Amino acid sequence: MTNQDTLMAKRLGPKDVPAVTIKNLRFEAIHWGKDRGFAQNGGYIAAFDKTSGEELWTLKIYDIVYDPELESDVQDLFIKSMKKSWFGNVLKIIDERGRQYSVNTDDRTVVAG
Repeated sequence: MTNQDTLMAKRLGPKDVPAVTIKNLRFEAIHWGKDRGFAQNGGYIAAFDKTSGEELWTLKIYDIVYDPELESDVQDLFIKSMKKSWFGNVLKIIDERGRQYSVNTDDRTVVAG
C-alpha cells in the first residue's frame, strides 16, 4: 500500500454485533443495507424465526442523512450494540454515536432516547 492509498483508505467496517433472542425471534443488526436495496448502510435490524432461521421482517431504527459533498461510506452509521431489556419484549439498541433506541418487538415501534 502506498502513502496515497493510506490517505485514500475507506472507513473500516463495523464490528460484529451479537444477535439477541426475544421469545421466538432472533434479532440481528443489518450493517450493509445498501447491498439489500435499502437507502443506507446501518440502522436496520432483521427478525428471524428462532427455530427455522427464516427472516420474517426488517425494521429501520434510525435515518442517516447523507451529505452529497462527502463520501457516503464515511457517513455510514452502524448499530454498535443490542440487548434485551429487563422488562417486556423490548430490544435496546445503541448506535456508534452513543444514541439509544428502544424497539417494541411486538408492534415494531421505535422510540429514541
